[in-house]
Amino acid sequence: MESLTYFKALADETRIRLVNILLHHELKVGELVSILEMGQSRISRHLKILADAGMVRTVKEGVWGFYSAAESGPGRTFVNAVRYLFENDSLLEKDLARARQIIEARARGSMRFFDHIAASWDLLKQEIIGPFDLKQAIFREAGRYGIAVDLGCGTGELLDAMKNHADKAIGVDSSPRMLEEARKRFSNKGEENVEIRLGEIEHLPLGDNEADFAVISLVLQYLDEPQAAVAELARILKPGGDFVLAEFARHQQEALKSGYGVKWLGFDPESIRAWLDKNGFTINRVDSHELSNGLTLNIFRSTRTDSV
Repeated sequence: MESLTYFKALADETRIRLVNILLHHELKVGELVSILEMGQSRISRHLKILADAGMVRTVKEGVWGFYSAAESGPGRTFVNAVRYLFENDSLLEKDLARARQIIEARARGSMRFFDHIAASWDLLKQEIIGPFDLKQAIFREAGRYGIAVDLGCGTGELLDAMKNHADKAIGVDSSPRMLEEARKRFSNKGEENVEIRLGEIEHLPLGDNEADFAVISLVLQYLDEPQAAVAELARILKPGGDFVLAEFARHQQEALKSGYGVKWLGFDPESIRAWLDKNGFTINRVDSHELSNGLTLNIFRSTRTDSV
């Protein structure tokens, strides 16, 4: 009896707590140990039971494994059917609060990294992509837009090209030092149609349906929860708006973590396709570019078609 597998999987307080946390966040075993204050072997055993029932999944990222709730399948369907029972439970709410503290600590560490390397970021990024002309690849088919946004704009290099395709170009980044460099770039030129905003890509300082065109370029690899950024992008982009997403395909170049602060060694195209589809985007085309350092850069061109 297949249904018995799912009932048994959730017939334990610890496994209910794990599923509830992983419905909201993608975490390593050590982080789950910290949240639940239990031994690693105990947590691992419960995760295996949940994985066998198709309720959680793991993504290997170098030497680490990141756990999250399964995105689909019978196990996820069962979880969706009972998750309303998790609401207004003080213990589960406490777990989520502790998980948020871990995610916020990660974000602070990332911000410190980018503040530290802001002045040399353009050179560091060029070391990664080599002679490939990223700006040309992203904007070669861009039309003319009212409001265009570069999310995770850094020092404003792409924003400098975006301004030529929009009445107003808005750059958003969470690093104050990065934005200082961006402001220097544009204050020297006296650009009037460029606006710089401080904010996190998962919680954008933009209104619903504010933008006509958006770019996220080589940013998801730095985020704790990259799929959340795609969901937030869908909120601020108008129906019919265009979205260009550039990210590396999965790779094994661990040096990018130690030298450049990335958290994810690229992404499977199927994962990005799933995130776009889930958030109401129609993919128009995917271009793949082989770079000189052995990395593959995928550029997804899509249009927001559904309400979110």
